[in-house]
Parts: sequence; C-alpha cells; structure tokens
Amino acid sequence: MEKEQKRSKITFTGIRKALRLYEYAKPYRWQFAIGLIMLLLSSSASLAFPKLLGDLINLGDEKRLLQEIDRVGLILAAVLILQALFSYLRVRIFVSVTEKTLAALRQATYSHLVRLPMRFFAERRVGELNSRISSDISQLQDLFTTTLAEFLRQVIVIVGGIALLWITSWKLTLFMLAIVPGISVLAVVFGKLIRRYSKKAQTQIAESNTIVEETLQGIFNVKAFANEYFEIGRYKAATNSAAQTGVKAGSYQAAFVSFIILGLFGAMVAVIWKGVMLMETGEIKIGHLFSFIFYTIFIGGSIGGLAEIYTRIQRALGASENLLEIHDEPVEDIRLAPAKEVAPISGEISFLNVSFHYPSRKDIPVLKDVSFAVQPGWQVALVGPSGAGKSTVVSLLLRFYDPISGAVTFDGQDAQSYSLTDLRSQMAVVPQDVFLFGGTIRENIAYGDPSASDEAIEAAAKQANAWEFITHFPEGLNTIVGERGVQLSGGQRQRIAIARAVLRNPRILILDEATSALDSESERLVQDALDKLMQGRTSIVIAHRLSTVRRADLILVMDKGQIVEEGTHEELMERAEGLYKGLSELQFTV
Repeated sequence: MEKEQKRSKITFTGIRKALRLYEYAKPYRWQFAIGLIMLLLSSSASLAFPKLLGDLINLGDEKRLLQEIDRVGLILAAVLILQALFSYLRVRIFVSVTEKTLAALRQATYSHLVRLPMRFFAERRVGELNSRISSDISQLQDLFTTTLAEFLRQVIVIVGGIALLWITSWKLTLFMLAIVPGISVLAVVFGKLIRRYSKKAQTQIAESNTIVEETLQGIFNVKAFANEYFEIGRYKAATNSAAQTGVKAGSYQAAFVSFIILGLFGAMVAVIWKGVMLMETGEIKIGHLFSFIFYTIFIGGSIGGLAEIYTRIQRALGASENLLEIHDEPVEDIRLAPAKEVAPISGEISFLNVSFHYPSRKDIPVLKDVSFAVQPGWQVALVGPSGAGKSTVVSLLLRFYDPISGAVTFDGQDAQSYSLTDLRSQMAVVPQDVFLFGGTIRENIAYGDPSASDEAIEAAAKQANAWEFITHFPEGLNTIVGERGVQLSGGQRQRIAIARAVLRNPRILILDEATSALDSESERLVQDALDKLMQGRTSIVIAHRLSTVRRADLILVMDKGQIVEEGTHEELMERAEGLYKGLSELQFTV
C-alpha cells in the first residue's frame, strides 16, 4: 500500500527546525539572493503587463497619435521580453542552487546513515530509510525549485495587484474583494474534497495492485491450493471498491466544474457589470476596466493557488522533520579516512561475565554472565539450539552492540578502548546467507580491500577455490552477479565471500556455518577454502552441523543465553548427559 506523504502543521518551531537545512545552502546564499531578485523583477513585470495593456486600450479609445500608441506597445513588448528573461534566470538560478544543495544534503544524510549503530537499523525498515533519502529529499527539491518561488510570487501578485486595483478604482476594488476571495476559498475547499477521494481511490488501486503482485509472486501456491477463484474474488472486490470511490470523486468533480463556471465566471460578470456602471458615470475608463479584470483574474488564481502551495510546504516541512530525525541520531565513532597506522590485535579474545539484552527488548535477557577465553590462532565453535545467543556473541565481538554488564577484551584490553574502525578492519565475516552487491565479481571480492590489485584479487579467488568457475564465465572477474548475487549458485556465492575475507587478511575470522545449505561437491570446495582461510587466524565458527567442528580447539555449548559446556569434541563426548553429546548423537543417528 502506498504511504501518504507526512504533512506537518506550519509552525514557528517547525520552520526553525527546517532552517537547520540552510547550512547546506549557505555556500550558495548569494546566488540564491540573486534568484530572489530575479523573482521580484519577473513578478513586478507580470503586474505591469495588465496596466500597460489598459493604457494601450485607453490610447486607442481616445484616438491618440499613432506614435504614442507605438511607444506604449514597444514598452509592453520590452516588459514581456524582460519578464521572460527574468523568469529564465530565476528558474536557472534556483535549479542550480537546489541541485547543489540537495547533493550536499544527500551526501550528508547517507554518510550519517551508514555510520549509525546496528540498534538503529534493527528498529527501522529498509523501505522507510530508503524513502528518507529518495522521496523526502525530492519533496525538498520541489520546495526549493518551485514551491518557494511560487509562494513568493503569489504573495507579490496578491499584494501588488490589490494595491494597483485600489489606485485604479477603490470602489470597484471593494466590490471585487467582497466577491472573488470568497469564491476562491470555496473553490479550495471543493478541491480538497476531490483530492481526498482521489487519494482514497489511489490507495485502493494500490491495494488491488498488491493483490496482483502477491498472486504472481506466489503463483505456485495459488495453483497448488487451487485458489484461483479465491484470488479472482479478492481482486474483484478491491477493484470494485476503487471504482465506487472513483465514481463518487467524479460526481464531486462534476459539481466542482459547474461551481467554477457559475462562481468564477459569475464573479467576472458581476465585476464587469459594476465596472460598466462606473464607466457610465465617468469614474473609470475602458482601458482601466480591462486592466482591472486582468488583475482580478491574477488575484483570484493566486488565492486559489496558495492552498496547494501551503500543502506542498507542509509536506516539505514533514520531509525535513524526517531527515532531521536521522541527523539527530548519534553515530558510531567511525573513522572515514584510511588510517596510516592501525592498532594491531593478535586475536586473543575474552568475555568477562558478559550480560546483554537488545535495546528494543529490554525485558528479555539474551546473554547471562557469559565468560570464556580464546587464545590467538584458536578455532572456536559456538554450538547450541536456535535462540541460545550464538549470533549475539558475534555481534558483541564486532561491537555492533556493547555489553550491558561485564566486558569484552582483545589482547587484554577492553574492546571499547579500541577504535571501532581499527577493530573491525582486522575482522572478516563469512555469513551463511551471503550478500553480494549487484556489481561484478571483481567488485565483490575487492570489497574486502578496495585498494587491492588485480593480482591480489586473483590470488584470493584461487585460495577460495573460486578461480576455476570465475574463468569459465566469458567476462571472468567482470561478470555481473545480479541483485544479491542471483546469477551465481549458492556455493559460488560462498566462495566469493571467502575470497573477500582472504583479501581482507583478518586477525579474527567469523564464520556462520557456510556449508549447511550446499550440495556435497560445493560443500567440499567451500570447506576446503575455509580450512585454508582459518590457518593462522583466530576463528569463531557458529556451527549448525557438528561434523564441521570436531577439530576445533574449543567448543562453547550455549543454551538460553548461557555457556552450559565447553571443551574439545573428545572432552564433551565423554559427558554422559551433556547437551553437546545429545545434539551430536541426534545429528549422526538421523
């Protein structure tokens, strides 16, 4: 379902918050000021246009000399040319300032977003965050490019137009102000009612499109359960509902058209009638009446247009609030520029009485008083049932989160004493569900070290047992892997991820059972690559299949957030009632 754009009430507080975005436009403030001057000049020229037209008509009515008529005609042509020039410069300047400002804002938002801690992403949906960078900034683009300029232009036209009307004929001005603004306001109310039904119809159409999308994505299940008739009924009900709303909106739209014809044209007739009456008494000339009618149309249109502009400003303020909420979130202490020197770690790890719960679930403890020690170069396996806390241990190692109590140490120093960048730059992760970016194989392997040479990338691919299948592709390393790596098999994706980790050359390697979903041949190749990768490094392995961790230096058996057993495979198998022995026997007897 499509989500309606957030609209905020226009308040001084909201405007003050939105003005924080001015810092991104500050380098272009003089350029923006010139744009405002062009806006003032083009609006003034548009106000001069009806006045000059009226003067031209008066000259013709009074049978003036042709030279005088030509003079006013030339002035009128000059005003039109200047208005076109000022409008061109205004749009050009505003677009230039807006694009530069929003580019800086997008870069700042993205830079801030990727430095936010994991707890932030755990509480947000990806679509929502993507919307902040795309649609919310587009709302601001509309504000700076057109909405702000239109708002100022409308105000200038209304204020300047009424002033010129008053000079032309104060009696006719009072008569016009008693009729036209009221009709314009009623037209705005009518328009809001129609928009409400139009949005409702759009929402219902979006719901029917969702049914189509779900049906086509799940066509296997639809046909397997013989639910074609059910899905047709769902879609029919959704489209009928949208049609009924559309018909209702159409009836209001028809009434609105009739109102416009009767109301606005009726108002024009009334103003002209009153103007003709004043002409008969000699209080106004025909040219001035012509100018008056033009100004009245300008003012009526501007009053009606202010409502739409007000709505767009509300949306832009809502968008700015959304963006500022992200900018107000505290970021991790991450160094963006590459460091000349990195504080090295040997791979020694200790958990000292660590307890932890996730920020969004404070009432559910995930780790309880966990303690263990790992020597450099050890292979350590984390085993246990789902929900035991294995992945949380890895999250604390990477410092995605910090313990609630206790401490995690590297080489005897508290993890929090290290720079996050230094710590994570000496770790590599090979997850079970590998994520590949949609670019080339080369780019995905080089993600482990963006500065790596082609020779280093090739060597990493060979060590990961990936070079053979890469060379079989016509494009080799330049093969596009597709979104999330869909062009590659599961085993190929795993080996690309291992090559990425090889290129990283980490001191600590984290593996989430990378072979559990592979066929026998792919598992053999991946396991061989992992064995080579783990040599000489501290390796933390989340094990789902216990056959892969029999040679581990230390096996930590976890259950309900605690370490209930620890030791080697042989030591744990000697425990008659041990959880590890029970899990092992269960797997090997199936």
